Amino acid sequence: MTDQVEIRPLLGKLAASVTVPGSKSITNRALLMAAMAAGRSTLSSALISDDTRYMIAALQDLGFAVRVNESLGEVEVNGGAGKIPRPQADLFVGGSGTAMRFLAGFLTLGQGAYRLDGNSRMRQRPIGDLLQALSNLGLVARSERDNGYPPVLIEVNGGGFKGGITRIDASLSSQFVSALLLPAPLWPEGLRLTIDGLAAKPFVLMTLRLMQRAGIRCSMDGNVALIPGGQNYRRGHTIVEADASSASYFAAAAVICEGRVRLNHLRRDSVQGDVHFLELLEQMGARVTWQEDAVEVAGADSLQGVDVDMSGMPDMVPSLAVLAPFANSPTTIRKVQFIRHHESDRLHALAVELGRLGVAVDERPDGLVIHPATPKAASIETYDDHRIAMSFSVLGLRIPGIRIKDPGCVSKTYPQFFVDLASLG
Repeated sequence: MTDQVEIRPLLGKLAASVTVPGSKSITNRALLMAAMAAGRSTLSSALISDDTRYMIAALQDLGFAVRVNESLGEVEVNGGAGKIPRPQADLFVGGSGTAMRFLAGFLTLGQGAYRLDGNSRMRQRPIGDLLQALSNLGLVARSERDNGYPPVLIEVNGGGFKGGITRIDASLSSQFVSALLLPAPLWPEGLRLTIDGLAAKPFVLMTLRLMQRAGIRCSMDGNVALIPGGQNYRRGHTIVEADASSASYFAAAAVICEGRVRLNHLRRDSVQGDVHFLELLEQMGARVTWQEDAVEVAGADSLQGVDVDMSGMPDMVPSLAVLAPFANSPTTIRKVQFIRHHESDRLHALAVELGRLGVAVDERPDGLVIHPATPKAASIETYDDHRIAMSFSVLGLRIPGIRIKDPGCVSKTYPQFFVDLASLG
């Protein structure tokens, strides 16, 4: 892809139907659960993107047979019945936070020495709290440079990892919690996990619901997760839901352009917490109509600003941020200080790029206050962050002269994003 792409405003009224790819969060969880089951499992409508390719490649490097049909979004995994075939591996996960964190927990099922590494940004993303929780359970788990960041070294010796009782500070990432929950049913002693400062709780609830669908007994009581040991994942067929995070850009397009968009294969009872972004759009004045296997979002003549705690859907902050200037009152985004450690420092990136468009933004330690404005043309820096690129692209459907630098970064979660955006008209 070119080093910059210009988004041209829509011609005519927006009225479109969009089918976004499968959920990255569900795909990567389902891949690991399939690898932990005994025998063959399949995924359909799976997301095939940079993040999921890194997870698939890591499983293959660990000795699992994984076959992928990219054109159909189908993946077949031959599970190891709770065992990792190879006793050592040097794994590279690029910029995939889910792969880095989830694999650190998954490797407790091995017997040997393993190394996990990623790209330069991944080496700036913290993992120390997860390693500390694993170390407290008796695992040899440390950062190679003893700084709490990747590369990560994991060693499993003797009679294998047992599990037990530990606690974790999850204020920086809910992925630390899911990384422990996913393999815990296979540990002989299971897991009793006390969680402090949980960020993005809906992602942990997603993990638990998917585990339950795969035959696992698990529960959460307040801030304590309980996973009995000695269980087995059930092999089977997983149909991956449409990605609610990816759908948010097209929902935002409907609102910004005062048109309507039908989002296919997105359900009200989704396990994805990001589906609640549509409720937020309703609060701002949009019309949201749920159907059996789709939802339609329609814009309104005027939008109201909101004051909202976004800690439960942090990936939706960029989607809300690009809508906010079109509201008739300020929008305040709170309690998402941890997204400074995502693919970019997202709060700072959003403040800088909105400012480049002529939008007044107050950057706070835990969020943003975005004031009403008429955005102007600009070239947008994307910081190698797919969500910055996709959210600002939506602005170009209404504002002439919006140019997106390094558009190829969207391949992390949505390789066909610009094709689908162009299909709107």
